Amino acid sequence: MVNRRIKICCVTALLAAGVIVGAAESVRIVPIVSDGQVLVSVDLADAYTDAVREAVSSGLRTTFTYDVELRMMVAVWVDRTIASSVVSTSDQYDNLTRRHSLSRLVDGRVDEALVTEDEAVAQKWLTSLNRLPLCRTTKLETNRDYYVRIRARSRPSGGSLLGWISAISGQAKFTFIP
Repeated sequence: MVNRRIKICCVTALLAAGVIVGAAESVRIVPIVSDGQVLVSVDLADAYTDAVREAVSSGLRTTFTYDVELRMMVAVWVDRTIASSVVSTSDQYDNLTRRHSLSRLVDGRVDEALVTEDEAVAQKWLTSLNRLPLCRTTKLETNRDYYVRIRARSRPSGGSLLGWISAISGQAKFTFIP
């Protein structure tokens, strides 16, 4: 009986690890230090699923929300958050005009808006961030290890981003050398 429980626990742990690894592989995070700023680019490879496509084409406002954090690695204590940002990208599709009204909010403020008829542009808009400014490099310490952590979720949440979990998360490490 005990052996059976151990086997079940091992199988469950392996399945959970597989889901987590799958989620990590579908997120591409690129931190860039340029012109005195830390910039982040994100691409969610598997996020535009059939369920998301159906929600968009039905006319429901579809929103991807990204929680972005820049954290400093601390050996003995909890990692320190240097900067954070919340980015929401939305698509409101109009079935009559066949146009996507796209908007991007960064920390609650309108950053950009666009209207397009191209579904590929709408897909790219929802599932990627390009060179998002996080903070000035003056907040960073030289030769320290940092990482950018991303959590992304979509609404409506009728279908999850990967089928098993309701959010995708990932991180990318870098060392700040001015």
